[in-house]
Amino acid sequence: MRLKQETPDDWWEVEALFDLCFAPGRTALSSYRLRDNTEPLRALSTIARDAQNTLAGAIRFWPVKVGNHDALLLGPIAVHPTHQGEGLGAALIEDGLSSAKSAGWKRTLLVGDAPYYQKFGFEILPHVVMPPPTNPDRVLGAGAWTGVAGPVTPWPEKTGGQT
Repeated sequence: MRLKQETPDDWWEVEALFDLCFAPGRTALSSYRLRDNTEPLRALSTIARDAQNTLAGAIRFWPVKVGNHDALLLGPIAVHPTHQGEGLGAALIEDGLSSAKSAGWKRTLLVGDAPYYQKFGFEILPHVVMPPPTNPDRVLGAGAWTGVAGPVTPWPEKTGGQT
């Protein structure tokens, strides 16, 4: 399995993987409103290809604001059903968080299951508010969240952010 940066040429294949792995209507979720008119950060968005060069997994990161603070929104992340249970999801998350830290990003959030994401350093963010109807117990963050509170809003620029 090899990890590499997602390129624009991978877009349709990655979207097909997300469609396969998530319920129909995934783009209707409130987290997708935070991605409207914003591009994923290509330097942090990664794909995994197997020995046959088949797309096996993908992860994307998006810049957002939490109050007046910059943050990354992790997701979607997906692993093709034929490669689930191999640790590929964990590898994509660990690689992504490491790359984000190296790029100067201080905090990452996602909407997910705390028992799974805790092993990557994510905790419930009680003072961070995702657009409704997000369950607040599923709003998780890793990194420097002390003193950061407020609503999660879209990044103000189309091309993505810095720190």
